[in-house]
Amino acid sequence: MNHAEVLLIGGRAGVGKTTVGWEVSALLRSEAVAHAVIDGDFMGAVHPAPEGDPHRAEITESNLTAVWANYARRGYHRLIYTNTLSVLPESTGMFERASGTAARLVRVLLTASDATIHARLTRRELGTELRQELEGSARKAFLLDQRSPTGTVRVTTDDRPVTDIAREVAAATGWVGAHFARTS
Repeated sequence: MNHAEVLLIGGRAGVGKTTVGWEVSALLRSEAVAHAVIDGDFMGAVHPAPEGDPHRAEITESNLTAVWANYARRGYHRLIYTNTLSVLPESTGMFERASGTAARLVRVLLTASDATIHARLTRRELGTELRQELEGSARKAFLLDQRSPTGTVRVTTDDRPVTDIAREVAAATGWVGAHFARTS
């Protein structure tokens, strides 16, 4: 089996992880680069948290392992994975265990200003969780800034088209030609 190559797209709530992940996928499809996409937010989306797993880490890893195994059996070895804290060092073991092999991780931390995040979350969170999302986003932005390992590619999303951001992110993987780093 080929080794796993994983593009981790992390960042605070409202920074554009899911949107950028899908746009990177579109760019890879246009170049016929085989890959899979997993939105990590859905891997642990259960309530209440499983007994003994208050942060849902075990259920997330178990689900990731099952889904990744299905992709790998069909020959996929490149994965785009979006999740807030996925770029932190503790994610390395999860991806190696889930893939069953050494994983080459490309960490990309998307960033945006507090004003941009506030505007995006205010548009997105139409229910009861806006305040919680804003507060959590600020806490996680600080954590990500402090703990993202050396070599993490930081990409700002303020006032930029998603196509430009995705080109920059895709170029960081080495899965496509250098022309993806340029904007149109």
